[in-house]
Amino acid sequence: MTADSFFLIKYGDVYSPQHEGINDVLVGAGKILAIEKNIQNECLKCIKPEIIDAAERWVIPGFIDGHVHIAGAGGEGGPATRTPELKLADMISAGVTTVIGCLGTDGFARSPIDVLMKVKALRADGVSAWMLTGAYQIPTPTITGDVAKDIIYFEEIIGAGEIALSDHRSSNPTWNDLAKLAAHVRVGGMLGGCAGIIIIHMGDAKNPFQIIYDIVENTELNFRQFLPTHINRNTWIFEDSKKYGKNGLLDITTSSYPYYPDEEVKPSKSLKILLESGVPIEHITFSSDACGSLPAFNEKTGELIRLDRGLPISNLNELRDSVFQENIPLTIALKTLTSNPARIFKLKNKGQLAPGYDADLLIFDKNLNLETVIANGKIMMHNKKILYKGHYD
Repeated sequence: MTADSFFLIKYGDVYSPQHEGINDVLVGAGKILAIEKNIQNECLKCIKPEIIDAAERWVIPGFIDGHVHIAGAGGEGGPATRTPELKLADMISAGVTTVIGCLGTDGFARSPIDVLMKVKALRADGVSAWMLTGAYQIPTPTITGDVAKDIIYFEEIIGAGEIALSDHRSSNPTWNDLAKLAAHVRVGGMLGGCAGIIIIHMGDAKNPFQIIYDIVENTELNFRQFLPTHINRNTWIFEDSKKYGKNGLLDITTSSYPYYPDEEVKPSKSLKILLESGVPIEHITFSSDACGSLPAFNEKTGELIRLDRGLPISNLNELRDSVFQENIPLTIALKTLTSNPARIFKLKNKGQLAPGYDADLLIFDKNLNLETVIANGKIMMHNKKILYKGHYD
């Protein structure tokens, strides 16, 4: 089925992410055309849409994964430990219809050009993709030699990152270094008509948010310029995030659990604790850090002692646990993967189910087992069978 096809999802329990109740959803030309109780009109006789029976099913927006190393990452253990690029099949089977790609530790042997070409490849495969320019380092690698020019010249580029703070792999920027970069990215976003946001990699050092507090106190920049990620990586950063999140944005990394259960705060539990601490749900996102390396280092020697890899499915696993283990309402938990990242990254027509929005939809059974994935009006997976794979999946 192509994006030009018409189909009608019947009798689904729709979450937009707000609960809309039992509705039909009409899709055509890659867009949501209508959401109504019982769509029956003369036009349907002309277009003859394919019918998808969603009775006793949940219909929700496609997931937006805001932190994915789509062109591969890693390498902390040498060339053999470089992680492979994102596979379309892994993305689809996890319900991810939109990704934001980035570089990480390796801003030397990898380039933002690699990420850009992977964005183009994913778009050609039918899903939605954007990216950030730069990497851990400041000065950070770019395509044009200037972060603002990258953002202005390439519509695929919507910000910068992930820039590393409080980490032995970072370039140890001062607050003034980061402020200058953030101001440049912000202007690029304004001129390019996009988010102009910076994803911040939070390392294991103590008091990691202080540099952002210093920027906000000493400049005209505000907390919304930054999206700190890995805030559940250890107990002290997570504790600090309870205060920071009341003003700033927070991204919970889903992939690193259960790899490091003794160090990490479980993502679903993190969400519940943050909400109970008074952090607005609109400030919180989930992301997988998929295809990124998940290293552990010896605290005394700094040597690499373990290495794992993130996967997109972690988002769905933690969403399911948020609902069924932590008893967070589905309407609340869904926002971390739908409307919140769409708003933060300024992705038009994404993150909600409404007429005129892109037809990115997921169909689940009532246990949150994924059955159908629709991306830009194209059925990518149906009845748990993947219909489209990348060339080398």
